[in-house]
Parts: sequence; structure tokens; C-alpha cells
Amino acid sequence: MNGALNLGFILLLESMLIGSIGAETANITLYVAANGSDSWSGRFAEPNADKSDGPFATLERARDEIRNIKSAKKQVTVFVRSGLYELAQTLKLDEQDSGNSETQIAYRAYNQEKPVIIGGKKIIEFSAYKDNILKADVGKQGFNGIYFRQLFCNGKRMHLARYPNFDPNNPYGGGWAYADGKPVPMYAEVPGENNHTLQYKEQDTRNWSRPEEGEVFVFPRYNWWNNIVRIESIDRENRIITLAGDCSYPIRPTDRYYVQNLFEELDAPGEWYLDKETCTLYFIPPEDVDPANMTVYAPTMRTILEINGTENVVFRGFIFECCEGTAIRLKDTKNCLIAGNVIRNVGDYHGSGVSVNEGSKNGVVGNDIYEIGSHGISISGGDRITLTPAENYADNNYIHHVGVFYKQGVGIALDGCGNVASHNMIHDGPRMGIMFSGNNLAIEYNHIRHMNLETADTGAVYTGGRDWISSRGTVIRYNYFHDILGYGQEDGKWVSPHYAWGIYLDDNTGGVDVIGNIVTRCVRGLIHLHNGRDNLIENNIFVNGKLQQVEYNGWTKDHPYWKEHLGTMINGYESVKDQPAWRNMRNMNIHPNDAVLPNGMIMTGNVFRRNIVYYTDPQAKLMQLRTVPFDHNEWDFNLYWHQGLPLSIPLKDVPEDKEWEAWQKMNQDQHSLIADPLFVDPSKDDYRLRPDSPAFKLGFQPIPLEKIGPYKSEFRVSWPIIEAEGAREKPLS
Repeated sequence: MNGALNLGFILLLESMLIGSIGAETANITLYVAANGSDSWSGRFAEPNADKSDGPFATLERARDEIRNIKSAKKQVTVFVRSGLYELAQTLKLDEQDSGNSETQIAYRAYNQEKPVIIGGKKIIEFSAYKDNILKADVGKQGFNGIYFRQLFCNGKRMHLARYPNFDPNNPYGGGWAYADGKPVPMYAEVPGENNHTLQYKEQDTRNWSRPEEGEVFVFPRYNWWNNIVRIESIDRENRIITLAGDCSYPIRPTDRYYVQNLFEELDAPGEWYLDKETCTLYFIPPEDVDPANMTVYAPTMRTILEINGTENVVFRGFIFECCEGTAIRLKDTKNCLIAGNVIRNVGDYHGSGVSVNEGSKNGVVGNDIYEIGSHGISISGGDRITLTPAENYADNNYIHHVGVFYKQGVGIALDGCGNVASHNMIHDGPRMGIMFSGNNLAIEYNHIRHMNLETADTGAVYTGGRDWISSRGTVIRYNYFHDILGYGQEDGKWVSPHYAWGIYLDDNTGGVDVIGNIVTRCVRGLIHLHNGRDNLIENNIFVNGKLQQVEYNGWTKDHPYWKEHLGTMINGYESVKDQPAWRNMRNMNIHPNDAVLPNGMIMTGNVFRRNIVYYTDPQAKLMQLRTVPFDHNEWDFNLYWHQGLPLSIPLKDVPEDKEWEAWQKMNQDQHSLIADPLFVDPSKDDYRLRPDSPAFKLGFQPIPLEKIGPYKSEFRVSWPIIEAEGAREKPLS
């Protein structure tokens, strides 16, 4: 697959890194405990009898001790006892904190204990304000000069005071106001539009004493993602809110929004407001919380753990929580591992669970990651020009409820060259399970379900190719994608499912292999190629797309996207065309200037082969193909089954009952069959094939279902995984 890592190599890297960090092989062992002291030696797991020696009190002290002793070339393990560790500042490691291939540095939980590393402070001394509102002077509690933007009560994130109120019974479809005005088609251009004004309805008129503190949380125009922008002013006569900055797109009539961070809107359980002038927190506890026994925390920092330029360091077995930005950041590191942790309740609009930025052979393995402001995991690295792989990887993680603030937030954002996302389970997020862009990436053995809960025009996995070279060499194989929902407007109503696919290769994506996946129950279709080229779709099982099973939408030379992005495509192509590593990439001999066919079409080189397509809805189509030059794309050796009903492939001037016959006369699907694939039990999502399945006659290879998703491992933080409640249990309304 042109350089992308395979699973065996990932596990080899993991075993090389962490196979020798146990206490029994460590040359030096240090301890940290909540009842420790930084004046002690740190060489004992608990204080001695006369309290003259024992564990350290902080990870920072242990780090500094390692700096002192590392010159002895000893391997060091820091065991951290259970307890709550409030960091005074971000824990930072750099080059001097590195181990090497002989002397790993490991920070890990002691035995099965669960130390909690928290990037915030506890808030106490609440008193009655009025009605059910409590107040606390946080300036006297260490928050003077810290304008925190998140609050946690008994381990759950609370809501900034807002209008309309959050609706816990309808968390995605409720709690919105809608911009006023005459609706405008989403893709229609409107002269003179700006990106920073919103007209509100008469019934949404509010009186705020300090409106400039308020923020508008809005999905502008396309419903692709949201913006959170501060209010600059309000024209009450014309009912117009002017924002202090631009949104991604103009805010149009019927776009949904709410306004937050305004004291007058503090009126519902679980809401809070921080008066930054007086450092006073106002808070209404949730109805199920006893104010006398509640635990309230607010962040004091953006990042909990920052590892920069470090090599051969492991963090394993912790609970990381409560920070404004990305909880754990790795930058230019090598052979570092974040394994078996819980990472929760972190991140704002720009904050993820874990980010791996550049470096090589770093792993994020076996973690539970949830309630994250933006992405669960973000991975980059490698050189796309020379196709030098970074070999960074996210493996065996359980990721859910991401994108709390940033609705383009995904389970895993995979970028760069030669990086891997494997064996992860991802569910309940506003947008894609995995968003990727780069080369020679591997997306394999993942289980992604119930995603795209708040946005439209999306998929379980997604990439684009507006630079011509993305995401060539990438493989999407042996994954299980199902119940990919989508949310948006139809006939003036907000509905779900809406406008979502399973596998989405957008905007000229080229050279991606889609092999051995199972994709089922996606409303718009199971796979979509938007002017994709040179993609191989082979040996997949596609089941029950609502509108159609397969969708190709091509461009012509006059398409605005082609005209707009041609310069970028030329630059992308020419940046790599003379690189030796790129010469084996599929069809990279074609310059973008030579891509347009004599008939004006562009979408070429795609192969759809040895797939099983099975669907039961009488109204559903087999394929929807627009602006596709059929003689430059291939379909063959596939097995189709529509319960004995006709296969619909809308073709120009061809009656529905003649479409399949006409399709084969176009030299497509010459060796394909129409027959029941003989799944073991499709009603229960058991897509194993019986031994007499006709698919085997076409060369179909069994998919290794037993390997898909997370697996038992000593580096998994929990096993078996108990899946969190979400849209599966409480469908969108």
C-alpha cells in the first residue's frame, strides 16, 4: 500500500517501546503519592513510620529527579499512587527528559490504582445568592486573573448560561433559536452578504445589560460546522446582532444558534456564569446534585501534559481531566507512548484529547477518550513530498462524545504521511469518525457508528483532494461503519438522518484503496466519490443505503470547483512529480492540465470490483452516477442483490426496467452476478458468508470480522469495553 504501516508493524513498535518498562526490570524506581513530599527521596511507595522519607508529592519533582540521575544510564520507572493531583502548571518534558533504546523513562499508575491528573482547581465556599443560584468568590481561591470558560460538577461539564436553554431530552435538536428572514437555498450566492451579522426573530428579543460579554454559538449557512463568536453590538430596532469577528460563512435565515455567557440567562439547572470583573462564580447546581456534597472544578491551564522534542517516554494508566485546551500534546517526539489512560472533560473549540504533531513512531494506544471539546486524537507527521513516513499511530482506543464545542471535531484527525488509525471504536460525535488528509495513511480495523449527529454532508470517514495529491497511497481496509446519520434541513424542518455517507472521498480525492470494509445504514449512500479519480474499491460489503448504495458525482471543466482549485492542483502535482517515491503512485503520470477528457468530463480511473451490494428498500437505487465518463471507470466481478427487485442505475433516456441491460451493454459489470450473497444473518448484522455464497465464485475474500474494533490487551485501560449511552439508545429527535 505504498508505504503505509500495517498492523503487525504497529504492534511490533509498541512491544519494542513498552515491553521492558515493568517494575521488575526497571533499574531505578521512583514513587509519587498524594500523601508524599517533594523533600523526600521518592524511593518508597509510602511514607515510612517516622514520616522522614517516602514518595514524592508531584510528577514535576519526579521529572526533576530523573534529570539528576539519568546520567547513570539507568532505566527509570515512576509509579504514581491513586489520588487527585492538581497541577500548579502544565507538566512539561523536553529533550533532557528523554530515555533511549536502552533506558526508557516510564510514568505509570501503581498496580491497578487510578491516579487523577487534573489541570484545574476545586471551587468551594459557595453561598446562597438568590432563588436557587449559588455564588463563590473564586478570586480568593486561586482564580484571580484566570477567566475560565468551563466548569465541571461531579465529573460532568456544565453549561454556560444561555438562551435558549439546553434541552437534555433533545440535546441535538432542541435548545435553539433560528435566524429570521426569508429562507435562501444553501448553495445560492447572495450578493453583499457578510459573515458577522445575525437577524433574530421578534420572540427572541432579550434585554442584556452587558451584551458584549455574550457569544453566539451558530451553525452558519452550510451546517458543516459551527462558530462561537463574541457579540460586538445589537441593533434592537432592526433586530440585528453584529459579531466581533467573522463566522466561517454568512448566517442565513433558519440557521440555528444560541447565545451564551450572559448573566440574565442564568435560569436553568446546570448553568453557570463567571463575572470576570468581580471574580464571582454564579452557579445553579443540577437537580440531581446536593449542593452540600458537590465537587466543582474549573480549569486553570490549557494543557495538562506537554512533551516536546522528547524520546522514549511512556505515560500509562492515568486519568487526565479538566483543562481548557488539548490535554496531552506531543511535538517533535520519537518513540513516545500515551497508553491505557482515561482522557475526559477537556478541550474547548481548539482543544483535543491528545495531539501528536510531527515526530515519529509515537503511539496513542488503549485509551478511553470522551467529552472532548474538539478532536479525540489528532495525529500528523511525515514528509509528503518524499513520502517519508512518520509511523505515528492511534490504536485500540475507545473514543466517544467528541466535538462538544467544535462541530468539525472528529474521533481521529489523521494527517501527514505514513500514519495509522487502527482498531479504534468511535461513536457519538457531531461529524466524521475519522477525517484524514495526507499520503500512505492506513485506516484499518476500526468500528465507527452513530456519528454525524449535528452536521450534514459528511461520512464515517472523509477526505478531500483539492491539491491533486491527497490522499494518494492511503488504504481504508477491514473497518465496520454503520448508522452514519447526519442532521440538517429538509422542506424547512430539521431532521435526521440527513445527507451523510459511509465512506466519503470528496473533491478530487485520488489514489485511495477501499478494501474489505462493511458499510451499512447510511442515508445518502454507502460510498461517495465526488470527482474522485484513481480509487480502488474492492472486496467490500455494502448493505442498505437509504437512497442509493453507491454515488459518484463528477465535475466538468466548467465546474466552479475545477476552475477555483486548478491552480492548487497544479502546484500540488508539480511539487511531487519528479520525486522518485511518487513514480509508483497510481496514474501520477497525468498532469492536471491533461485531466479533462474531450467530452469535458474529468472523473477517471476508479475501479469498483468484487464488492457485495445488498439492499432491501424497494425505492432505493443501486447507484447514482452523475457526470461520470463510464468508459474511463470500471465496474466488474460484483455481486448485487435487491431481494429479486430491479437494480436501478439511472441512465439518460433508459427506462428503469432496461437499466441493467443497458449498463452491461456499456461494458460494465460483464462478469458480475445478481444473487443472494447468503449472509449468515443480515437481520442481526451478521455478514459472514455461508460456504456456498456465490460471492466466492467472483473471487471475493472473507473479511476478518473478528479483528475489527478494539481488542483485549494489557495496555487497554478497560476490558471489556462498556459502551456509553448515546444516539443508539436515545435516537435524535
